[in-house]
Amino acid sequence: GQPLGPRRLSLKPVPKLPGMEAFLREALVKVKKQARGCLAPELCFQAVRAATERPFAEGVRRERELFQVLLSSGQAQALQYAFFAERAVHRWATPGGASWSSAAPQPVRKAAVIGLGTMGRGIVTSLVKANIPVVALEQDLEYLNKGRKAVMLLLEREAMKMEGGAQTLDFHNPACLQFTVDFDLLHDVDLVIEAVFENMALKKEIFHKLSKICKPGALLCTNTSALNIDEIASATSRPQQVIGTHFFSPAHVMRLLEIVYGCHTSPTAIATAMQLAKALKKVGVVVGNCFGFVGNRMMFPYVQQAVFLLEEGSRPEAVDQALEDFGFKIGPFRMSDLAGLDVGWRSRKDQGLTGPSLPAGTPSRQRHGQRYSPLPDLLCEQGRFGQKTGKGWYQYEKAGGRTATPDPWLHNFLSQYRDAHGIKTRFIDQEEILERCLFSLINEGFAILAEGIASGPEHLD
Repeated sequence: GQPLGPRRLSLKPVPKLPGMEAFLREALVKVKKQARGCLAPELCFQAVRAATERPFAEGVRRERELFQVLLSSGQAQALQYAFFAERAVHRWATPGGASWSSAAPQPVRKAAVIGLGTMGRGIVTSLVKANIPVVALEQDLEYLNKGRKAVMLLLEREAMKMEGGAQTLDFHNPACLQFTVDFDLLHDVDLVIEAVFENMALKKEIFHKLSKICKPGALLCTNTSALNIDEIASATSRPQQVIGTHFFSPAHVMRLLEIVYGCHTSPTAIATAMQLAKALKKVGVVVGNCFGFVGNRMMFPYVQQAVFLLEEGSRPEAVDQALEDFGFKIGPFRMSDLAGLDVGWRSRKDQGLTGPSLPAGTPSRQRHGQRYSPLPDLLCEQGRFGQKTGKGWYQYEKAGGRTATPDPWLHNFLSQYRDAHGIKTRFIDQEEILERCLFSLINEGFAILAEGIASGPEHLD
């Protein structure tokens, strides 16, 4: 017996909720922190805010306006470009005429990973998640047991994330995952990924061994971030089967996989590595062989420019903030601390850029006739390797800590360095930081395209 009034929700007044202002304020801070430099999440927030403050019809109108702003924004175009670029990279080609349309992959029914350091652990985890049976090999039992513990921990975490999903991880089953110190167990694998640290002699020794033990069709992959693929292949009797698979750290999380072909690598090997990337749910990008390939080669001048900015008067936190506000997930100095400063130091020593091998009278801020900053080398000499030692460009709560805080010691060190070299400190604004870091990244990209190391701009992006 009740009258039937209008029952449309949209015609009811918007209820006032207690504490709404404080809640929205807090939410905005969170959104801004999680999506630095991104327009869409902030405008979504504004649309929700309009819904709490205005009648329904007005709220919908406001949402439409915000949508129109996004629709014509540069960020929307960039995201659409990135979406299509990611799909374009599976159409690979090499200057030698090999391409995705004519090369067929070999099946990978069983794989092996050599070396259970940070990278090896992540690679084993990725393979297990893709249901590819793995043999994990280390040089001795002590390293093997340490590696096994770390891998099991990673897999347990991954299994927790997947719980309730259709797929479960069967990693306690030795048919899926086997740990060993015996090279002979690799005789029947279809593919081996070597992930020992960056040392050419060690890698060549392993590849020489592999070419004797593995079956003739097995693919021999090296997870190197900069070393010459052809030189590694020269240690084997089958250079056509050797290919670079450069995973990025942490390997079970990062989606990029650089696939590096040498001068002898067969089209089948490239196709198989690309197929593997797909099975691991990664984006495989085929690139040519040069120092640093594409990812790291573009990083060198970018990080170098960031260090030059410190020499001239900036601070690590100012440079990182400018680049993170622009939209990078992590600035160059926090990134270096995370990766470990000793990695680059070792590479610079091998290139003869630093250390006792330098001829007498080498100016400290020049190498091979080019500007050079010894700052990262000086930090390493102090044992400051980044997060792993609790001190690098920043200081951390402990060795292995994650929270970066500006370090007064470093600020003092920088001003002493400038005094010693007679460099006048000047104020450097955000615009200069962005231009110098980004343009050096972009210029290197053009050089890589000009040399044919990457076959198209999408592969770089």
